[in-house]
Amino acid sequence: MSVKIEDQLKEKILNVAKKNPKGISHKDITAAIPEVSSAELVPVINELLQQEYFDLFNQNGVLVYKLKAQTSKQAVKGADNEEKVVYNLIEEAGNKGIWIRDIRVRSNLANTQLTKVLKNLESKKVIKAVKCVNASKKKVYMLYNLEPDRSISGGAWYQDQDFESEFVDILNVQCHRFLSQRADKIKNNPRGPIVGRTQSYATANEVQKYITDLGISKVELDVEDVITILNTLVYDGKAESSVYPDGSKVYRAIDPLIPAPGLVQVPCGVCPLIHSCDSTGLVTPQTCVYMKEWLE
Repeated sequence: MSVKIEDQLKEKILNVAKKNPKGISHKDITAAIPEVSSAELVPVINELLQQEYFDLFNQNGVLVYKLKAQTSKQAVKGADNEEKVVYNLIEEAGNKGIWIRDIRVRSNLANTQLTKVLKNLESKKVIKAVKCVNASKKKVYMLYNLEPDRSISGGAWYQDQDFESEFVDILNVQCHRFLSQRADKIKNNPRGPIVGRTQSYATANEVQKYITDLGISKVELDVEDVITILNTLVYDGKAESSVYPDGSKVYRAIDPLIPAPGLVQVPCGVCPLIHSCDSTGLVTPQTCVYMKEWLE
């Protein structure tokens, strides 16, 4: 088989794999390319495996070839020197990104030339520009598949560079409610006040699970996000923290020095579904779980 025919056959096999992202078997390949014998296909498939185009899996006794996602390195392979220099600088910056001025200084490229290179890399989906929450007009560049660092994106508390104060308030109330409910359950503990006090503490993982089960967050909150909210409760005098002998930090609700306003005590004041609540429909005061818990 000539090199040209082999390259054409590789292209056909790769096209079949692209149309079937979940993977293809040898039978799928022979069905898609019936004009080529199985004996001719085997060495070409093996070469594609050696060149790391495929991941090989065994599904119910059948070998399945799954096309690997193109890496950024492969995307810039064969690019000119300017693109490679800029790519390496951006890759080196990691998920904190690098400012265009720093790229220009370190690459020694002219403005127009650098702008062209960045646009080319963005069009190939190799890099992306991300706006910083602490400087709205400042953009940094990072590899396309990276998740921006919290110092850049603002984490769960920012949406399109705007601080979600209402969302934070809702989480604050729900975290405090969880701690308060736990404290109420163990009041007058038959094993004594010291045991009751110890059992009233909750870990950040337990609070995170409670928030996740409520389904009030559109974004996935990790334990660090919940710890941030719990710390605000401590600063506000609504909770206290302690450390277990194993080093884990725990939290419990305490009576605040100043009583909370009535609107905050009623679930409606911080309910995430307040705008959808009506006398009829899916969300009503009569069927409200939050109201039922509060009245109990």
